[in-house]
Order: sequence, then C-alpha cells, then structure tokens
Amino acid sequence: MNRIAELDHQFVWHPFTQMRDWLKYEPIVIVSGRGSVLEDIHGRQYLDANSSIWTNLHGHAHPEINAAISAQLAKISHSSHLGLASEPASILAKELIDLARASAEESEARREPRPTGRDGRPEAVTTGGRETSTRRLAKVFYSDDGSTAMEVALKLAFQHDQRTKGKRPVSFISMDQAYHGDTIGAVSLGHIETFHAAYGPLLFSSEKVMSPYCYRCPFNRAKPERADARVYRQCEFECVGKVEEKFAELHGAGRPCAALVVEPAMQGAAGMIPQPEGWLRRAAEIARGFGALLIADEVMTAFGRTGPIFACEREEVSPDLLAMAKGLTGGYLPMAATLTTGEIFDAFLGEYSELKTFFHGHSYTGNQLGASAALASLKLLREPAAELHRRALETAMTKELSALWDLSAVGDIRQAGLVAGIELVRDWHTREPFRLDERVGIRVCEAMARRGVLTRPVGNVIVLMPPYSTTPDQLQQMARAVYDAVDEVTRSQ
Repeated sequence: MNRIAELDHQFVWHPFTQMRDWLKYEPIVIVSGRGSVLEDIHGRQYLDANSSIWTNLHGHAHPEINAAISAQLAKISHSSHLGLASEPASILAKELIDLARASAEESEARREPRPTGRDGRPEAVTTGGRETSTRRLAKVFYSDDGSTAMEVALKLAFQHDQRTKGKRPVSFISMDQAYHGDTIGAVSLGHIETFHAAYGPLLFSSEKVMSPYCYRCPFNRAKPERADARVYRQCEFECVGKVEEKFAELHGAGRPCAALVVEPAMQGAAGMIPQPEGWLRRAAEIARGFGALLIADEVMTAFGRTGPIFACEREEVSPDLLAMAKGLTGGYLPMAATLTTGEIFDAFLGEYSELKTFFHGHSYTGNQLGASAALASLKLLREPAAELHRRALETAMTKELSALWDLSAVGDIRQAGLVAGIELVRDWHTREPFRLDERVGIRVCEAMARRGVLTRPVGNVIVLMPPYSTTPDQLQQMARAVYDAVDEVTRSQ
C-alpha cells in the first residue's frame, strides 16, 4: 500500500462511508485530473462519471477557470464579507441575479401575453405558481456549501413569516425521501431514514408529502403496459392532490406552512427521482394559494444539469428562495449562494435597535477565489457552443443508456438533462428491490472502477452525471461500464 493510502487509513474519516469496510482495502488515491479524466497515484486513469459528486461542470484543470483563480491569487485570496465588500463577490451577485431573471423572463415569454399598462409595459401579475415582476429574485446571500445555503433559506423563510404574519406556529413541508444537507436545520427538512433517523432528538419537526416516484407509484400508474418498453399509464397527478391535502390539514390545525421545500426536476439523494412534467408548477400554485413561500434546492440541479440553467425553468416557476452550491464554482472551490426576493430582503430592514438584522454568517462568505472561479464558470456555461454541446451530450446519453434495458436487473432508467439514475432490481417484472445488505449498487460501482469509470451509487441506483467536457466516446465508455458491471454483479444474484 502506498504511503498516502496508509496516511488516509491512519488519520482520515470519510463522509457517508462505513470505515470498517474502507479500512479493508487500498483506496483509490486521486492525484490529478484533466477534462473528464482522473488519474490515481499509480498512474491509472478513470472517467469521472459523477462529476466528483455532482460538482464539476466543465472538466478538471480547465484553463480559463485556472487563469481566473491565478489572477485573483495575485490580488487577494480572501477578506471578510462581514462589514466589507469585494470586487468578485459583488460582480458575481449581479451575474447570478441577471441569470435568474433571464431564466424567469425566458419562461415568461413562453406564456400567454399579459395586458399592458399606461406605459406600454406588461402589467405585473401573479397567478398561482407563475411568476412575474412582483416576485423576482433580487438579493444574494453567500455561504459555503449546499447545506449552509439551505440553512440560510430556512432561516430567512421562518423569520420572514414571523415578521410579516406575526409570531405564530408554522410548519415546513418537504418531499418524502428528501435530502437537503447535513446541518441540523437542513436535516430537519430531510426524510431519508438511513441518513436522518439517528439525529431525530436534535431536529425540529417538519411535514412531508409523497414524492412523485413514478416507477413505484402507489396508485399503480407505473404498471408497464408493454413488457419490452416500460410504457406507463397516463398520470392523473394524485400525488399533487396529496400536497394540497397536507397544506389544508396544516392550515386547519393552526400550523400553516411557511414554505414548501423542493428539489426541482429531480430528487438527487432520493435515488435520482424525476418529477413528471407539470408537477412542480401545480405544487407551486398550491403553496402560493396557501400563502407559503417556495424554496428551491438547486444545489445539484442548477447550472444546466437538468437542461436549462436552473431546473425551475422547466416548469416556468420562479422560487422565493433559490439555493445553489456544488457547480457554482465549476467544481473548484466550496462556495454557495442563496438567492431571494426583494420582499424577503425588505423584511430584515430597520433601525439597528430593532434587531431585524439577519444574524447568520460564515467566515469565508463571499470568498474572492470562489467568486472568481464562479464568474469564469458562468462565462463558459453561457457560450452558445457549450449549450449546443450539452444538448448533444444529453441526446447521446439517452441513446447509450437505452441498451441497459436488455438487462433483467435494470428496473428503471431515469434521466433529466445530463443526470441519470439506473435503478437495479431483483426482477424488473415485479420491481422487487435488492436488499441493502447485498450491497449491489456498491459492488456495481466497484466493478465499474475496475473498468476505468468512477461513480457512486445512491442505494441500488447507479448515478451517471458526467462533466460537460465529456466526449461522445467517453460517454459510450461510461455506459458500457455500467452495462458490463451490472451484468457481472447481478448474474449470480
């Protein structure tokens, strides 16, 4: 075993890892990366098939992001954002708000024309979950990662409710199998028993509504009509009705909902569960109808992962609070942001003695290196050629993954943009899952690593989320590795 692996075994505690298992084997020690390729300490190369846990956008060692960080290093690496401002963080805030507004305006342009006022401009109206200029993202609060971005959103939503509607008991609603981070507030919004049950005594209570998990629909909408094509019956959105029932239940019990918390388009840690078209828009309309805010956790889904720059754009919905991290800096540095509306911002304005200040912050808030990397990443993201490449890669991914339907252990293939989850089951006819202790997902990923492709499962769901630098040939190699590894591991099950 090499010296670095020995040091790791001796001193490091890894996240979401059973360390007894970890200490049995020599770990893969990554020492370099370029584009979509990682290299270990022995010189072996691997394709980064999950973008280094969903963070890397444009590939490793991208020259433009490297140059932006180097240029900032020549000036200053960090100065406090508490009582001071900085150039890159200020410019980035404007860029993020402009990006969010452009996304909202693009969605708005696809709707029916609105009546114009005396000045000839469209009137500002709000209908259900459909957003206009009365509810626009306007301010950016920086933090460190996805958990802290969600913690910020949660605290802002709670205090906004208390200040605008009076001190009252309120609830938060999130999805079954939701995961919104590992800080205590974010964990309180989560509903994955494996991750969250141990912390029950530390958490505040939050409500959950059923996730639109179409493959395992309790209303039997997911029953295959043709065995060879997995064609599903027409959805009638009974799951949306459950959302409305929960809001009404809480309202009637005197515990109105302050905010509905959603990962738009796809729930990541739940097992890459996509929402059917129309679900988010309908859920948002219900939330707004009951006077609740909408918090969009776009930590994983933002920056083109699911197609548009922000996943909310798929449903023509603009949230009141939007959390982003992971891909914000292109996968280079830990940085997060929570975008919110002017209305929420105004609720925290007042005289110093009124104590309306938002008492929350982080030492590295607005870090200049992270902001510089993010600005370079956004520039790359908006290049027309880059957008065309992402679309072509999405089409290629759909085509490559279609071959997996030949495997009897593949129960479902779920894709939104360049995010895909392949759910493995004992028998696709019955959708019977493998037991957790069989470690099927882990074993498949280990077999993929032996074939030069790295990813990490969510239970028995194999995740593919390649960087945008991935070539069609590399994508084909990733899909082939999934096929061969699933075949190898499940053949004897």
